[in-house]
Amino acid sequence: MNRYDVIVVGGGISGLMTALAIGKHGKRVLVVEEQSLLGGNCNSYMVDGFQVDTGPHAITGLIQGPLRQIINEYLDYTPVFLTYGTYFVRTSKGITKIPSTIAEFVGFDVLPRRDRLMISQAITKALTLTSFGVDTSLQSVYDFLPGNLSSQSIEFTDAICYFLTGRSMRETSVHRVLAGSNFVDDEMKEDANHSTLTEQLTSRITRLSRLATNRVSKSQAYVRGGLKSFLNAVIYSMPKNVEIRTNQRVNKILSSGGIVMGVETDDELVTCDVVVYSGFAKQLPSLVNELPEQYVSNLGRITQTKSLTVWLGLSHEMPEFNYIGSEIWFQKHAYWAMPISNYTDGLAPKGKQLVGFTFVVDETKTIESEKRKAMDTIIEAVPRVEQSIEMEHYQIATPEKASVTINGYIAENRTPVKNLYLVGTDTDRRSMGLTRAGFSVLNLLKLLKNDGYLK
Repeated sequence: MNRYDVIVVGGGISGLMTALAIGKHGKRVLVVEEQSLLGGNCNSYMVDGFQVDTGPHAITGLIQGPLRQIINEYLDYTPVFLTYGTYFVRTSKGITKIPSTIAEFVGFDVLPRRDRLMISQAITKALTLTSFGVDTSLQSVYDFLPGNLSSQSIEFTDAICYFLTGRSMRETSVHRVLAGSNFVDDEMKEDANHSTLTEQLTSRITRLSRLATNRVSKSQAYVRGGLKSFLNAVIYSMPKNVEIRTNQRVNKILSSGGIVMGVETDDELVTCDVVVYSGFAKQLPSLVNELPEQYVSNLGRITQTKSLTVWLGLSHEMPEFNYIGSEIWFQKHAYWAMPISNYTDGLAPKGKQLVGFTFVVDETKTIESEKRKAMDTIIEAVPRVEQSIEMEHYQIATPEKASVTINGYIAENRTPVKNLYLVGTDTDRRSMGLTRAGFSVLNLLKLLKNDGYLK
């Protein structure tokens, strides 16, 4: 019977970063992944000569965020990050830069002037309350905004919320929008016990100053060579004491007396001191018998959202997509789009273009009807694109393992079973995507050190 120090269940990017870090601490680690490919939602692959990512991605927090810490401490190979660019909103008149300061928002003529003034006042109030310690994480955007906004402004706000949390503004918190808009830092932890009154006041004034100086795309990037470049950097940095097995399913996480013992795969029993589960936390009860009833109930409260990404390979570079960054279409059926081939060579054949459009899936409808509605929306937004399409590719995914909503549940890294831990985007509320995964990994490592498993 094989024995390891740590078994990581799941070879998505959270599981791989966890295995890398624990392996670099000298532990013998086994990663077990049921699919043939590693990386989960962090990967790229070829479709008819175009290299698509697993959904459009903006990699955030690269100055002081969790990914920067993981890169500096654990990666032997550092990916090349390219400046993300600008966020735009598309209307029938073309694209307009999404405002990131109050002054810019007041001049944002995509929305009615009266609405702009009311929303600006609401943003100022929200940031002021947050800066002085008021918790806005349980207050919905819908309840915070004035009740007499136009339908256009409501659609715009809803679209922003959907792409930050996968949910409408009735379920999205004010804090999530402030953090997603870079008005507040997810990673900022003000410790009143270890900072002077002057330091606290300076910090609060600095936050308020973002009303005038904020940049949404600050410290954001796209990775040269596509999303798989980040995945490859993690895999190539793995020490020899980390073993990775693909095409192997974990059927049970074994425990006795409330202490984890190992895992059961299709082929064998493997024992270990610690198990880190990086799959969907919501599915953990199907693998573990010794979970308290209340804990199982809480995991059942995790809310998730499915996305549909439409990748279009275009026969030529279109002026409508002649920019670096991304765009939002908020009318009727909202999308978030990125022309990723504008960043780096090799993602599209020379002279051609690759654009990804992501939609939130209405799970009451069939996938085929959602695909048709998505294509109709893209053609409505950019009519000339229809004559230029030479490749269509669709992806259905759960971009975040848990949606950060007001009433939804987010699991902790530590479980009620001793030596069984969770990692991934359903164990941390901060940020999105890779950055959120990074926060979870770092918090897990902190717990493992506190519990005496890592030095």
